[in-house]
Amino acid sequence: MTVPYRIERIEARILDIPTIRPHKLSFGAISRQSPVIVQLWLADGASGFGEAATIGGPSWNEESPESIKHAIDAYLAPVLIGQDGRLFGAALARMDAACKGNAFAKSAVEMALIDAVARSLHLPAWQLLGGKRHQSLPLAWTLASGDVARDLEEAQLRLQQRRHRLFKMKIGARTPEQDVAHVTQIARGLAGQATLTVDVNQAWDGHTARRHLPALIDAGVTLIEQPVAKWNVAALKTLAATLGDRAAIMADETVCTPQDAHQLAREQASQVFSLKVAKHGGLLRTREVAAVAEAADIAWYGGTMLETSIGSAASAHVFSTLGPRHFGCELFGPQLLVDDIVTARMEIKDFELQLPDGPGFGVEVDLAQLERFDRARTGLTATHIDLGRKSGTPA
Repeated sequence: MTVPYRIERIEARILDIPTIRPHKLSFGAISRQSPVIVQLWLADGASGFGEAATIGGPSWNEESPESIKHAIDAYLAPVLIGQDGRLFGAALARMDAACKGNAFAKSAVEMALIDAVARSLHLPAWQLLGGKRHQSLPLAWTLASGDVARDLEEAQLRLQQRRHRLFKMKIGARTPEQDVAHVTQIARGLAGQATLTVDVNQAWDGHTARRHLPALIDAGVTLIEQPVAKWNVAALKTLAATLGDRAAIMADETVCTPQDAHQLAREQASQVFSLKVAKHGGLLRTREVAAVAEAADIAWYGGTMLETSIGSAASAHVFSTLGPRHFGCELFGPQLLVDDIVTARMEIKDFELQLPDGPGFGVEVDLAQLERFDRARTGLTATHIDLGRKSGTPA
């Protein structure tokens, strides 16, 4: 007899989708995104989709699109085929036993599994993740063109469209003095209209952060993301203690596992955790990190790896189940891409992302778009990131 929820097949593919403009970070600029899309089939015919996206491939993280696909094909999929798909925790344990680390790859597979089971049950995924506590979340937009005039033009357009009034600025690629001047000009242009965040992407050491962050706060910045290297918990702790009354310090790369979250909470080294499903290793483990935050009176922020609508919707489902202390989310990845791979994106209304209701993750994949951007068809070979020199494959 066929078991309805038996996992029958898992397939992974790499897509290459250009961005609407270069997206500049402290370590370079990307002009296309290369997500790994996973499709998983159950014995009853239901299928689900998952996604793992990196920003700049291995320039940001140990995993690349190529390594993610290989881990899924060679190690993760084989240990799940034939298993009962309803046993999410058991699936994670089997993947952990087969392959250490590789959080992004495991996240994409778990995501596809939860989507498939939810669709088989005709339920939104949030019902399998603890139940919805939010109907919508404030949605941020990242100003990362590197040009003040263009950033202000982008911001004003999104304010007029009532899509975003929370803006993040990516800094760290230039000198601290240049970054402070850049942020200050944008802050003046948006005074009284928006909330401002900066993401230093680990570019500064502790001394540089202590010296220059006060000027950013004076300019109007209220949230500061990962100003120092991910290992430098001592510097984060100092910054949280000295600047925490004026602006919140947010950990990103420093907080991946529940154990990381526990250490940061014990050291009182940040007031906010940036939650990203891929870096935590899946939706269930995102909830574990969020549970540590809630227990320690630490707020959360819904981060992005610039996913398509598949990964963004999955993140939205788990974010919808979390506690009330939050700084919104930044699931704007689909808007940064020239096109998407779903028939309709999640709705943005009155500056907030409307969290979907399903079935599954509540978005329907356009198979023709998957084929259009599939690397196997396009022939591209690597994620393009401009590191300030000739590198990568042109987008």
